[in-house]
Amino acid sequence: MLASRGAGLTPVLRAVTQTWLRGDRGHSLALERAAGVAGAPRVGDWRLSPWATPGPMPRGRPLSVAAAVVDSAPRPLQPYLRLMRLDKPIGTWLLYLPCTWSISLAAEPGCFPDWYMLSLFGTGAVLMRGAGCTINDMWDRDFDKKVTRTANRPIAAGDISTFRSFVFLGGQLTLALGVLLCLNYYSIALGAASLLLVITYPLMKRITYWPQLALGLTFNWGALLGWSAIKGSCDPSVCLPLYFSGIMWTLIYDTIYAHQDKRDDALIGLKSTALRFHENTKRWLSGFGLAMLGALSLVGVNCDQTAPYYTALAAVGTHLAHQLQHLFGRSGVCVQPQRQENRQFH
Repeated sequence: MLASRGAGLTPVLRAVTQTWLRGDRGHSLALERAAGVAGAPRVGDWRLSPWATPGPMPRGRPLSVAAAVVDSAPRPLQPYLRLMRLDKPIGTWLLYLPCTWSISLAAEPGCFPDWYMLSLFGTGAVLMRGAGCTINDMWDRDFDKKVTRTANRPIAAGDISTFRSFVFLGGQLTLALGVLLCLNYYSIALGAASLLLVITYPLMKRITYWPQLALGLTFNWGALLGWSAIKGSCDPSVCLPLYFSGIMWTLIYDTIYAHQDKRDDALIGLKSTALRFHENTKRWLSGFGLAMLGALSLVGVNCDQTAPYYTALAAVGTHLAHQLQHLFGRSGVCVQPQRQENRQFH
């Protein structure tokens, strides 16, 4: 039952995680780092460099397709497209994937997922990720002006005024509401309930060492919403462990991201799980991984999944173990070098 779709999750997860491990990555919350170039000052350097001016930041590698599309857009639109991170789509994928999991699991046995719902949720993911990034930059505009690699963000650089960013945010939320209203009443209420998380999670890095948990609660809401959009309500025996497993996954990948910026975060006074875990990070992430796999196994049992689902789950677990071993080795200390690349999650 749904076995082929369960197996299909493996290459998607693997492709996404390999993408951000190669450096096409992003940071979870406020104060993400924009693109850096060789020889550019570190984020800890509070002086603005000569190239920290309005407009696109110099890039040290070929443009992605999304970035090329944004760069080819009419110039007046480009700051708004960059404000919603349309040139950095990995964050949209990370928001969208939990939706696809629940939509696929909610499909009838032997049937493909509802393509209309997949496209509807894809549109919603683009809009809500863009709205979240806009809120993020509005909260952090004063911080961003002081940090070299964020000084050229549209709001911090003065390309978009605070008032216009509010108007743009309103437009994105209005369009997202239009998508939400295409769902059943239960899902409309459930989707509206996530707005509080979207607004507040960018602040978590200022007040707690667990901002990655807040991100997980926000980014995996689609695990609940996708199921209810198909079935009319949430089945706790499936939706809750699926939601939990997504949160564990987010804690893993975003803690890895945070390790790249932990020195700069400490200088600026921001908090993260990377700073909280220190040399025990590998143990924590291994625990999160086991919890994720256990919850996904429970989902499989409650959905009457068959061998291909568990085979895919074993492949995901093996891949995750390889990642942790590659990143942290036996010592448990992160061995990945500090990178000056696109921080493109938020």
